[in-house]
Amino acid sequence: MAYKRQIDRLPIIPADAKKHNVTCHYCIVGCGYHAYTWPANKQGGTDAAANVFGVDLSKQQEAETVAWYAPSMYNIVKQNGQDVHIVIKPDRECEVNSGLGSVRGARMGESRFSTARSTQQQRLTDPMVWRYGQMQPTSWDDALDLVARVTAAVVKEQGEDGLFVSMFDHGGSAGGYENTWGTGKLYFGAMKIKNVRIHNRPAYNSEVHATRDMGVGELNNCYEDAELADTIVAVGTNPLETQTNYFLNHWIPNLRGTSVDKKKAQLPDEPHAAARIIIIDPRRTVTVNAAEMEAGKDNVLHLALNSGTDLALFNAIFTHIVEQGWTDKDFIQASTIATGTKRPDLYPARGEADGKPGHLTNFDGAVEGCKISLEEAAKITGLKAEDIAKAAEWIAKPKDGGKRRRTMIGYEKGLIWGNDNYRTNGALVNIALATGNIGRPGGGVVRLGGHQEGYVRPSDAHVGRPAAYVDKLLIEGKGGVHHVWACDHYKTTLNALEFKRNYKHRTDIVKDAMNGVPYGDRDGMVKAILGAIKAGGLFSVDVDIIPSQIGQASHVWLPAAESGEMNLTSMNGERRMRLTERYMDPPGNAKPDCLIAAGLAQHMERVLREMGDAKYADQFKGFDWQTEEDAFKDGYQKHAGGGEFVTYETLRAMGTNGFQEPATAVKDGKIVGTKRLYTDGVFSGEDGKARFMDAPWRGLQAPGKEEQKAKHAFLINNGRTNLVWQNAFLDQDSDFVMDRWPYPFIEMNLDDMASLKLKAGDLVEVFNDAGSTQAMVYPTPTARKGETFMLFAFPTGVQGNVINAGVNELVIPNYKQTWADIRKIADAPEVTRSLTFKSPEYRTS
Repeated sequence: MAYKRQIDRLPIIPADAKKHNVTCHYCIVGCGYHAYTWPANKQGGTDAAANVFGVDLSKQQEAETVAWYAPSMYNIVKQNGQDVHIVIKPDRECEVNSGLGSVRGARMGESRFSTARSTQQQRLTDPMVWRYGQMQPTSWDDALDLVARVTAAVVKEQGEDGLFVSMFDHGGSAGGYENTWGTGKLYFGAMKIKNVRIHNRPAYNSEVHATRDMGVGELNNCYEDAELADTIVAVGTNPLETQTNYFLNHWIPNLRGTSVDKKKAQLPDEPHAAARIIIIDPRRTVTVNAAEMEAGKDNVLHLALNSGTDLALFNAIFTHIVEQGWTDKDFIQASTIATGTKRPDLYPARGEADGKPGHLTNFDGAVEGCKISLEEAAKITGLKAEDIAKAAEWIAKPKDGGKRRRTMIGYEKGLIWGNDNYRTNGALVNIALATGNIGRPGGGVVRLGGHQEGYVRPSDAHVGRPAAYVDKLLIEGKGGVHHVWACDHYKTTLNALEFKRNYKHRTDIVKDAMNGVPYGDRDGMVKAILGAIKAGGLFSVDVDIIPSQIGQASHVWLPAAESGEMNLTSMNGERRMRLTERYMDPPGNAKPDCLIAAGLAQHMERVLREMGDAKYADQFKGFDWQTEEDAFKDGYQKHAGGGEFVTYETLRAMGTNGFQEPATAVKDGKIVGTKRLYTDGVFSGEDGKARFMDAPWRGLQAPGKEEQKAKHAFLINNGRTNLVWQNAFLDQDSDFVMDRWPYPFIEMNLDDMASLKLKAGDLVEVFNDAGSTQAMVYPTPTARKGETFMLFAFPTGVQGNVINAGVNELVIPNYKQTWADIRKIADAPEVTRSLTFKSPEYRTS
């Protein structure tokens, strides 16, 4: 576990320490770090020549010195089998973070696996198989042989639809181009698995189908654009919490006005003052507070709309911009489909195609289909009509001198996991297209993101659209084998209580059958498992770095390596790709996911040949990788646009700044990238034109939401907090995190607390017809009556238990619009009594 730091001194990094390039593997921002390693029996000195900083450490250093690191950045790890000191500290020369370190990234050092200092001892070190009524360690060949034999037998009997797969599609800790290619080549290349889902939602789909259908990739600008914008629009996102150093290093200077000189140098012909910001969120967040403190309240517009009404708001802003004549007519004419275009194959009439539930159209079609008055939108959203008009003005009204306003629009889970995902996403992109704010400095309409990206896989066209609702099928008893890669549905799905109940029941059937077989009898074991599957059971294989909650139901655990324990490439939210170099050994016999996939493919080929199916076995050739770089060469270099220019060698040379994808060339040993997409006005798709969307407001769209809202008293909004990474998979055994959040918090209005006789730290049950969960009360004076905010996907209280099964047409979960009742369980237990419940908002005075 990552323990409380009992450290009163730290070793000095010697001048000859090894220096490794590192990208923080947590959030999408991808801050640059360096990992320094050196032998455990050595340390540097205070003389400038004896330490890596090259300074006299016998003297007091200035407050902002680089010649310093925190205890959280330090550990002792294994490197080539030997103990070494390690320090992972921010790189001041990285353009992303300029030396800033978040509470997540700046703890990478102490969060590494260490036998010497007993950190992260929950890590999986060996393959494990269900034997003797519990999980027992075994060899890779033994574990993979069992997985291959059962999987091949089920596929032969049920077809490939009998194999269900859950797998990550991201970069960072457990993903990266190496690992997405390894899993992708196995399940989409060697096989064509249709019943597949992604790590945080119950189907294999995009959260941003709409913007892609409109010809606009979701990561189309660069972080610098937040410094160049006249107006920043933040939708359903809390970037101070969840993209911390992007907000601090790139947004705040513009909100303060301290980046004006930089802007003048780039845009000398345009007047510019400090940026304004529009924050669209039902909840007052710390981002709203920080923006008000730094920009002044007059430059911050917080639109605290009714939950789930974003679509009506966007359409009203779009309508007002059009009525005021604030559109970019030249951009619309040059870069979007023309009036009168007739392409029923691309632009079906509204409602005629399940795979494209919004009507893709031209500008005139969107004006007609999305039209809504300020007054009507005010009634739906609960906002003032004049504030909606002000938002339109800040977004699109030309500046003094007639120059077009540069507006950057960033959105995240509050939109993409919210009501009517497809149309709402399309309506927001409409605004950016109408104002010409894509492909220009200070513009962009972009996801702000959760994790980094690292996606390269064979085509997923066979999955279909809409994709299979995998969790629903598993609940219904479908499938025989389930391969789980770095996912934990128990914490990150909707209808979670029902899923857990059925999943455990099905996997227990198989466990009971396995318990009755002599363990030297492999054929007998496979036969017993297959018999249990026919009786409704499910054989579960979990690939992960720790024993997860869903893994407790599994029959095989396969231990994976993570970033820093392997060479791993990913890109961040501005498409900045870097190589995190391997700086330590993985625990025990853990392997990179790509090599686990290769091993499984090799065993599948062998088993299928033994079964007499040489033709099918041949599909599993081509997995003879020895290293993660072999997988990178096979995947990224051959299948990613510009991949032929990108090698580990050139990435190492480019350090923590890397390049922005796609790569276009190599010049003087450096990769030439692409700062912004669509600067030439040519968009994705066969005609190079962007499309608008006819996306009318139609209320709460996901099945059951209107009924749930009418029946229950409280909105259970949900999201993340700065300290916790994603579903707390590495945090759940960290005293640093769990002492602060022993239970998930639920922010509540003080009057609501009084009516339920609640005090700070009390435990409450949150319940509705979908299920129930628990949380710890956090008094929040700014919370509106009847509206709460609960920490999402936390192990000691899963908010997904009370989210109903309703999804949109493309099986995107509506996690955000959930209503439930609340009752007191207990007074504050011992672990919550000593916690602070002060407001997280800060003041400048």
